[in-house]
Amino acid sequence: MNSKLQKTQQSSIYDVPVDTMDGGRTNLKAYEGKVMLLVNVASRCGFTSQYKELEAMHQEYREEGLAILGFPCNQFAQQEPGTDAEIKEFAESCYRVSFPLFAKIDVKGKNQAPLYAFIKKHIKRRPFKFIPWNFSKILVDPKGNVLKQYLPITSFKKIRKDIEKLLNSI
Repeated sequence: MNSKLQKTQQSSIYDVPVDTMDGGRTNLKAYEGKVMLLVNVASRCGFTSQYKELEAMHQEYREEGLAILGFPCNQFAQQEPGTDAEIKEFAESCYRVSFPLFAKIDVKGKNQAPLYAFIKKHIKRRPFKFIPWNFSKILVDPKGNVLKQYLPITSFKKIRKDIEKLLNSI
C-alpha cells in the first residue's frame, strides 16, 4: 500500500484498522463521538478480576456515551494463551463481559498492532513506560484525542472521575 495513502487513512484513531474476534476487519468509526477506554486484557493475570469493574462501568455509562473496548494480548508472561473464541467464552462466562472484545494483538514490539502504534504516537500523557502490563488502559475523548494511559494499578475511582468529566462535556 502507498505509504502516503496509509498515513491518510490513519490520520484519526477512528480510521485505524482493528481485527474482530470472528476474523473480520473493521475500524473504530462506530465509536466516533464517544469516550473510549481501551484495555489490553488477559485471562490468566492477577488483574483479570478487573473485568468485573470494567463491565460495571460499561453497564453504568454506555448509554451516556462510554465505549469500553478490550484487546486481548499474550505479551506479558503469556497470560492470554487462548484462541479468540476461548478468550471470548472465558470473559463472557466468568465475568459476563458484554463490552466488545477484539482479536488478540501485540500492544508493543515489532508486531505492534496499528491501533497501539497510533496510540503510542498520539498519546498526550502517559506514565514512564508505554503499556507495561496487562490491563493498562487508554482514555480517548469524543473527538478521538488519545488523552492518557492508566497503569493496571490505577484506581477505578480515578478512572471513573476522568470518564465522568468527559461524559459531561458531550
